[in-house]
Amino acid sequence: MLFGSIFEIAAEVKTGIITPEEINEAMQKGISLNELEAIHFAKLLDSMSSDVRSFYLDSPDVIAEKFGLRLKMLSSKPTRVVGIKARKEELQSKPIKLIAEHKADVKYPVVSAASIIAKVTRDEEIRKLEKKLKVPIGSGYPSDYKTIEAVRKHLKTGKLSGHLRMHWKTMENIKQMKMSNFY
Repeated sequence: MLFGSIFEIAAEVKTGIITPEEINEAMQKGISLNELEAIHFAKLLDSMSSDVRSFYLDSPDVIAEKFGLRLKMLSSKPTRVVGIKARKEELQSKPIKLIAEHKADVKYPVVSAASIIAKVTRDEEIRKLEKKLKVPIGSGYPSDYKTIEAVRKHLKTGKLSGHLRMHWKTMENIKQMKMSNFY
C-alpha cells in the first residue's frame, strides 16, 4: 500500500540493485561494501532529472559524514556534505546538500519512503530468485533460518552459485560450523 503511494506522490523514484557477483568482485578488489553503496548512490543521484536540492542518506559508515564525503567525491553533481565545513565556492554555487546520518529513516520521511521502496524491491527480487531456482530462500537475512538452511544446502549442491555473497559473515559462520562438524 505505502509502496504504491510513494510512487504516486514522489517527483522521482530511482532504484538500483547491487548483485552478489558485484559485491564478491568488489570485496576481492578491496572495495568495502560502504564504498560500493556510495558508488551506487552517486550513480542514482547523477541519474536524477528532478531539481534535487537535498539528498538524504541513512549512513552505513561509523562516521556518517564520511559516507556523505564518499558520495560527494563520486557524484558528478555539485554537492556539499552537511556537517563538514564547506569551501566558499561550494556555498556560492548552490550545491545539493548531502545529509548523511545514522537512523535517518526514523528522522526523515523521505528516507523512510526510500527504505520502504528498497525493502519491497529486495523482497520481490528474492521471490523471483526463489521461483527461478526453485529453492526456498526465506528473507535473505542472516537471522532467517530458511536463509541459513538454503546457504547450507548450497555448500553441498552449488545451486545458488552466482547468487550468494561469498564475503558474508553468515557464509563464513556456516563454513566454520561445517568444518567443526568434521571433528
